[in-house]
Amino acid sequence: MGTTNAPVVRWTARALASLAMVAVVTGGVLLLRPHVEVLNLLVLYLLAVLPVAIRWGARLAAFTSVVSISVFVLLVPPYGSLLVEDSREAVALAVFLVTAVVVGNLAGRSRRSALESARLTEEQAALRRVATLVAESSPQSAVFEAVTREVGVLCGADLARMERYEPDGTVAGVAAWSRVPAQLAVGTHFALDGLSVAREVQRANAPVRLDSFEGAKGEIASEALALGIRSSVGCPIVVAGRLWGVIAASTRSDDPYPEDVESQIANFTELVATAIENAEARSELRRVADEQAALRRVATLVAQGVAPERVFAAVAREVVDLVGADTAAVLRAEPDGTATLLASHSARQDELPPAGTRWTPEPPSPIATVLATGGSDRLDSRAPAEHPDLVRLLGVRSAVATAIIVEGRCWGSISVASRHDPFLPATEQRLSEFTDLVATAIANAEARTKLTRSRARIVATADETRRRIERDLHDGAQQRLVSLALNLRGAETTVPPELEDVRESLGQAVVDLQEVLDELREISRGIHPAILSEGGLGLALRALARRSAIPVELRVEGTTRYPQAVEVAAYYVISEAITNTTKHAEASYVEVTVEERDGALHLRVRDDGAGGADLRRGSGLIGLHDRVEALAGTIVITSATGQGTTIEVALPLGP
Repeated sequence: MGTTNAPVVRWTARALASLAMVAVVTGGVLLLRPHVEVLNLLVLYLLAVLPVAIRWGARLAAFTSVVSISVFVLLVPPYGSLLVEDSREAVALAVFLVTAVVVGNLAGRSRRSALESARLTEEQAALRRVATLVAESSPQSAVFEAVTREVGVLCGADLARMERYEPDGTVAGVAAWSRVPAQLAVGTHFALDGLSVAREVQRANAPVRLDSFEGAKGEIASEALALGIRSSVGCPIVVAGRLWGVIAASTRSDDPYPEDVESQIANFTELVATAIENAEARSELRRVADEQAALRRVATLVAQGVAPERVFAAVAREVVDLVGADTAAVLRAEPDGTATLLASHSARQDELPPAGTRWTPEPPSPIATVLATGGSDRLDSRAPAEHPDLVRLLGVRSAVATAIIVEGRCWGSISVASRHDPFLPATEQRLSEFTDLVATAIANAEARTKLTRSRARIVATADETRRRIERDLHDGAQQRLVSLALNLRGAETTVPPELEDVRESLGQAVVDLQEVLDELREISRGIHPAILSEGGLGLALRALARRSAIPVELRVEGTTRYPQAVEVAAYYVISEAITNTTKHAEASYVEVTVEERDGALHLRVRDDGAGGADLRRGSGLIGLHDRVEALAGTIVITSATGQGTTIEVALPLGP
């Protein structure tokens, strides 16, 4: 039966029920007639009027009153017809009719008041239950489910659903309730391409009613027809001034919703909006806290001066977690227009290209735009097959990239990608916080590299100067002193015997000259030992050990010649360490170990002296640090008081 005839059918059924009650009362009146005054029996018809008034209202109660009077005068003796000759009896019948109508109206109003009071009580209880969940900061899903259930029950609906408007123009169910076995979909995205409460609410930004879905098109309308929904009512959920979603209540019945049902639903939408605002505020606080914690971790690495590769890997790992990306990558722009992958992170790491991969970014790739402009760019809501280069390779649907600016030039970029939802609008700003740290790390690394190269050049220049001075002394002054000593010896032999004093003077001059020559050789070895250049590190260290004032236990593994800079640095580190031990440590011996492993020359100098060496005591240990670091090496000094001093050095042998 169509919805047009439904009210007539309902009214007819209620009228028949009223007639049945009148018939029952009439039967009782006829039974009591022999024993009771006839007009006194008229009041019994209130037993039919009152239930009708309470159940179905005053109009049907008035109809029942008229029917009761008619039946009474027709069937109850002594009347037998609609003609009442006695005026007293006519007045009595009129009074009953008026009384019945008034009592019916009062009964109807009393029932309506009771129903309204019960409805308000139920509504307030439902609002309190939801408000309690909101105040307790319950999960959004629990609040959504509770609100949807309460709205459905309160409105007398058969089905209810809360829906959220998505950035891509669709609407998705976030919670559903059903009084019947059928269930509305949750989590499914529906296009707003046909008749639906969600579409009409979005257009009007106000409550709407839909009385029928017959002949309607669209995904939601098809769902409604499949579930047998006859009508729906919905109210918007407005969060911080923006339309967030809608609550829709639907019925499979032909009965329309009450006129005030929108205001009932609106009370719950305000609670939902409050819950969403609270959740978003908490989420924003967590996001800020997480972002600051991530930035602190990366900043700590930058401050510690770790290798840029570690910073790149940390940044890729942090931004994946922070912005909800599936993959993140740090890239370097190359002069030829290509990009090099320096570090990346993904839940499925094996799907990413290895570090060092180079390719040419192609527009409209965000990476290509960023490297060309030095700004930020994003690409959203496109099929994976349409994405260029790495974005297509990884099968993502959304990508954001931000430039890394170092000393005013675009050095590279940080990019993130998602296979699912588009990134939030603030993603570029959040990435820029990390690009600043990466830029600082790169600038620091470049500065350290420049400093290291400068120190290496200074050390190399100093060593070359030492070698030149040593050669000049050896080939010049030393040779002349040797020749002078030989000449004096020759002159000494030609002195006549009678000039003994002259002979002795010449002899003493030769001895003094030899001492000067020895001192000059010692100075020459201190400037740069010739044996180091000629015989290598092992021979030079053995000569150094023989000249040491305290015993030296020397162990040199291998006879390989090393790069000149490494041999010179190793020699002077060990020489300075032995000198410091001799002067300050009060040690009885020194152990020296030299070995090659892991691509570096490792030195270890240990004594059994007093310990307590301090870099601030003088330039000796500071000089060791400078010389080692000039070759990108490492030096560790352990010198606990009373436990001697140990110096461990690693000098890289690579370029």
